[in-house]
Amino acid sequence: MAQYDDEYGNEPRTTGDHQSRRGGSALPWVLLVLVLGIAGAGGYFGYGMFQAANEQKAAALKASEEAGGKLRDLQGANKDLEEKVKGLEQEKGNLSAQVQAKDDELAKLKATYDSLNEQMKSEIEKGEIRLSQNGERLQVDMVDKILFDSGKAEVTDHGGEVLMKIGGVLAKVEGKAIQVSGHTDDSPIADKELMAKFPTNWELSAARAVNVTRFLAEKAKVPGKRLVAAGYGEFHPISTNSTHEGRARNRRIEILLTPEVETKAVQVADAKGGAKGSTVAAKGKAPPPPPKKKSGRK
Repeated sequence: MAQYDDEYGNEPRTTGDHQSRRGGSALPWVLLVLVLGIAGAGGYFGYGMFQAANEQKAAALKASEEAGGKLRDLQGANKDLEEKVKGLEQEKGNLSAQVQAKDDELAKLKATYDSLNEQMKSEIEKGEIRLSQNGERLQVDMVDKILFDSGKAEVTDHGGEVLMKIGGVLAKVEGKAIQVSGHTDDSPIADKELMAKFPTNWELSAARAVNVTRFLAEKAKVPGKRLVAAGYGEFHPISTNSTHEGRARNRRIEILLTPEVETKAVQVADAKGGAKGSTVAAKGKAPPPPPKKKSGRK
């Protein structure tokens, strides 16, 4: 049924049209709600993303700080390693220098050995002198008869000739301490006249060592500050005392060349230990015992 818009007879409008106009007035509100919903959802998710970004930033800063700390630690460790490498290189250089110095010393000692071997060739062939070298130690063993008369401590003329040849070589040696050691066999001194001068083999061995030392210093011009005299009596044999040949070998004078530092260290150790049984002249300290190594020609 038709209805008029107003009382003046305007065109009629149907009920459907009237309802349609009412519905159209709600659309903006719906759109507003949708926009607000979308904005709220976007804000929610945007805030979440913002929070996540902040957390990532904080994690990145923390990781950066940790990395910086590790870098500083590594730099410190690297510096320590560089210092250690420098120290090792310096130590290597020092060791190389020491090895070279030792090689030079051994070469000099070998030259001394060769010189003595040449000078004493005749006595060595007769078995009166033995030469031996052990590392930085050089030893000359001389049987007593080449230097002394039986039971005597004075150097004979022939003994003087032998010592002059040996002293000529020793006088040129540098950086070595020279120990002269007197040794006897185990036969006690029986002659009363000798007993008055040498009550035991201690006195005889020490007197012979002192006389050889004085000869080397005064006649052969070996520097006295490098000489040590020691008497060992019969207590350091190099052969048996049960045979004539063995006793003859034990009655001897040893001249031992050692590095000066080594000799001083041994002398101090002996002095502290109160070593008994060695008579020492010139230096006043106990000398090192003779080496046990034996070599040379019989």
